[in-house]
Amino acid sequence: MKIDCKHVWQHISAYIDGDVDAVLRAEIDRHLEHCEICSAVMDSTRNVVVLIADERVFEIPAGFSERLHRRLDAVLSESSPGSFSPT
Repeated sequence: MKIDCKHVWQHISAYIDGDVDAVLRAEIDRHLEHCEICSAVMDSTRNVVVLIADERVFEIPAGFSERLHRRLDAVLSESSPGSFSPT
């Protein structure tokens, strides 16, 4: 059985969770050896899983929200409607 990118993407979650059979796992492993795109998608998906599973809470610095809103207001008031360009 030879699989393509579409098949890999359909099974990424199960692959990461270890819920694919040995034959499919071997096929995905072979595909990942030569497909940079699927390897990148797999790495990114793993990173998202790790970040979501991280229970730590990060507090934003005091005053961040106010500074963000001031900056957004300034940028939006400088640009004409429909021409927003973040800097």
